[in-house]
Amino acid sequence: MKRIEWDQYFMAQSFLLSSRSTCTRLSVGATIVRDKRIIAGGYNGSIAGGDHCIDKGCYVVDNHCVRTIHAEMNALLQCAKFGVPTEGAEIYVTHFPCLQCTKSIIQAGINVIYYAEDYKNDPYALELLEQANVKVEKVPFDKTIFNFDEATNK
Repeated sequence: MKRIEWDQYFMAQSFLLSSRSTCTRLSVGATIVRDKRIIAGGYNGSIAGGDHCIDKGCYVVDNHCVRTIHAEMNALLQCAKFGVPTEGAEIYVTHFPCLQCTKSIIQAGINVIYYAEDYKNDPYALELLEQANVKVEKVPFDKTIFNFDEATNK
């Protein structure tokens, strides 16, 4: 068996995390990495102990589910909760981050975003990333390596 490349390894972790998503609209996972070590992970879902979209349906306001905390935010909040610094880290996300997550990623000091799939790539998010000198790289992920289609299809 061929050894998996680092980018595919960390992206695989993000897709694995996305399989825990409770969102019925899109399953997203995020993995924060520093020095080739995973420091946090997150998936999109409701607050701990709260109602989940898979149980109660999406709570949509302005075409956006407000019940859900995005995967990137959950990973960043995990770092904050446990006192893990994010300065100089990288994040691997299954989908391109939304504008709010992009701003949070920049503020957290993460300097590289790797994403697998385009999703409503906001032009202003791209502008902010460029201003902040945050590297952005699309890393297509071959889900067939681990048969992820079965785990992430809803």
